[in-house]
Parts: sequence; C-alpha cells; structure tokens
Amino acid sequence: MFKFCQMKHIFEILDKMRCLRKRSTVSFLGVLVIFLLFMNLYIEDSYVLEGDKQLIRETSTHQLNSERYVHTFKDFSNFSGAINVTYRYLAATPLQRKRFLTIGLSSVKRKKGNYLLETIKSIFEQSSYEELKEISVVVHLADFNSSWRDVMVQDITQKFAHHIIAGRLIVIHAPEEYYPILDGLKRNYNDPEDRVRFRSKQNVDYAFLLNFCANTSDYYVMLEDDVRCSKNFLTAIKKVITSLEGTYWVTLEFSKLGYIGKLYHSHDLPRLAHFLLMFYQEMPCDWLLTHFRGLLAQKNVIRFKPSLFQHMGYYSSYKGTENKLKDDDFEEESFDIPDNPPANLYTNMNVFENYEASKAYSKDRQNDILHHGALDVGENVVDFKQSRQCVTYLRLGEFKSGNFEMSEVNQKIPFDINCIRIYVTKTQKEWLIIRSISIWTS
Repeated sequence: MFKFCQMKHIFEILDKMRCLRKRSTVSFLGVLVIFLLFMNLYIEDSYVLEGDKQLIRETSTHQLNSERYVHTFKDFSNFSGAINVTYRYLAATPLQRKRFLTIGLSSVKRKKGNYLLETIKSIFEQSSYEELKEISVVVHLADFNSSWRDVMVQDITQKFAHHIIAGRLIVIHAPEEYYPILDGLKRNYNDPEDRVRFRSKQNVDYAFLLNFCANTSDYYVMLEDDVRCSKNFLTAIKKVITSLEGTYWVTLEFSKLGYIGKLYHSHDLPRLAHFLLMFYQEMPCDWLLTHFRGLLAQKNVIRFKPSLFQHMGYYSSYKGTENKLKDDDFEEESFDIPDNPPANLYTNMNVFENYEASKAYSKDRQNDILHHGALDVGENVVDFKQSRQCVTYLRLGEFKSGNFEMSEVNQKIPFDINCIRIYVTKTQKEWLIIRSISIWTS
C-alpha cells in the first residue's frame, strides 16, 4: 500500500511548472499525468492504490508527448530508488564483484516449446573465457506456476552448475503478491482481455527484473528467452560503447526485434523499472521503451548492424501461436568490429532529409558501391567555415568496386593522420548511401 509524503514539495514543483514559457504551456491533462508520476516517487511498495490506479487509467494517454515531459522526467531523482520487492533466490551464489555487463532474461511457461535453456547456453558458449569474467546473467522465472519453476530450476542447475557457482548465473522469482491487478484492465487497441493481461504482466515482469539488476554491473542488456547470440557479442558491445564515448545515449539497439538486444546504462534501470510499472497496462513493453528513450532526450533510434542477437523461437509465449520473426541483419560468426574512435564528421555533399554523415559512424557496414572515388589522408587541422579541415592531403589510392584496401599503411604515410577524406572523382547516376564509416586504430 502506498504511503505518500512530502506533498508540499510536490505542489511546489507543480507551481514551478507554471513559470514555463507560454508557448510550452502544459495542458491540464499533461499536468495531471505529471502529477501522477511525481506521486509515484514516494511509493514504498510495488503496486497502486485502487483509486489512484483508476485515475491513471482515466488520464494517461497512449501517445505520450516525450518532448513535453522530458525535463520533468529527467529530474525524477527519487526514481533512482529501488522498488520494494522481496525476491526469491532460486539458484544463486553471492555476487562477489560488480561486472561490466548484466544480461537479463524473463521467462514464463509456454504452451508450446521452451527455449530458455538454449538461450542461456548460447550466451555462455558464444563468450570467451575472458568475456565470461565480465558478464552476469540474471534469469527471472516470472510464471506463477511453482511446479514449472521447480522443474526449470532443476534443469538450469544441472546444466549450468559451474556458472552458478562462479556467480555468473542467478535465477530469481518475484512473488505474485507484489504484482498489481492484472484482470479487468482497459482494452487499449481493442486487444482481447487475455492479451491485455499477458502484455501487462510482461511489463511488470521486466520491471522487477530491471529493479533487481540495477546494481550488478555498469551496463545492462535485455534479451528475450528464445534468443541466439553472435560470437563474442560482449567484445562487440564494448567497442561500440567506446566509440560513443562523450556522446549522450539512453538506449543502444543490437537487434531490431522486440525487446531483444536493448542496452542501457545501469544507472537508468530504476527509472525504467518505475516507468514500466507505472504504465504497465497501457501498451506492450517495446512501445513503452520508445517513450522512455524520448523522455530522456534521445529522439532517434541508435541501432547497430550486424545484429548481435537473433530470435530463434518458433512458438510465441502468448498462447503458443507461431512466431517466425527473424532479424535478417544478424550474423552468428565473429566479425571484425571497428574501433571507431570519437570523431567529428563533416561533408560538403547534399544530405537527403536527416541522413547526416554522423549517422553512418559505427551503425552499419558498407553495402553500397562508390563507383568513382579516392581515399585521402591529411595532416595539420585548421578551422574552416563551419567545419575543421586539414591543410595538406596525401592520396592513398582509388576505390575499386566500392572498396579500398591497403596494407602496411603506417610505413607508407610519413605523418600522424588527422583527417580521412573520401573524395568523389566522378558523378554517378546511382544513389550513394553511406551506411558505415569504420576506423581501426591498430
């Protein structure tokens, strides 16, 4: 049951909101939604009083205006607090130290098929010995069926005992008593009642999982329980994070499907857990994640290719229906991930819509051909108009079939490289889409 306190502080915050510029005046509905969000800051339990829950049902909107609430949501300092849940440890040894990455999985009993063991196996088998030292896997067995949980725990402990002993694998369960009401919820998008119940419970399952994992590592990636991993996925993720040093981001995506391969800073997990719990009945979790990203001021999707995780399940966890979705950008074998050190990108080519050069850096691999071009390297950087350029350039050679290759580069360039320039030498009728800019520093 909620215990509300510091109501005076809440109203002082709401009073300050009236000082916003007139052109960004928040509507009455917006104020009411924000007020409800603030009330959630002082919750000491994991579910809502029936009267307050009904009020949220009546006032919250399916299309949250991210720009309107972004500053308010970022100031939710109390969202850093944990949700008060007493977890049951089904298989675990004490976590001896904080890891680099936690991989979270939530699983329930399926009417057809069971892919959880294969998913866990893929995570460990596709990681090197050194990578295993930097990861922890947390599995939330979220089904209320205790018999199913017992069977799954037995299977997991038999197959992955050494990972449990090493503290790399933890299996937990959040008891049913901590869940909000799951029946009689409003039917958004005209979903049938059982579908609404399923996706609403799933949001709470994920919220409790995120809440548990908030302090186990520096970063967190969410997977579903029917996923196959690419070789050395952790090394690929670390290189991407390094390439984005100094860049603000909330969510990095390593798969285009569902709630697979979504990476977060661990310090954002409490806010995400509260967010999913507050709007658990509004829409599916992957839709809510889009709003969460926008509320924290990341407007655009940041997704990397090739994908590191692939959906492998054939039957959905909802009613056992067929689900043949595949990520066609996935590659299972190891591939050479570029280092992509922090850099500023400039181009004097006309840019189509909002496809700036910066969007190509570290997000894809080049598939489209530059028919006529050369690669130059430069030194002595100076400011020039709205960009920075090198004073002198050395031409390394021409592109052939869209590619340029050179070995022993260090022996052929007599200076430290400050600029790299792709120089188009002829016009071409075909579109040129630069999807990837990749730099290896060694």
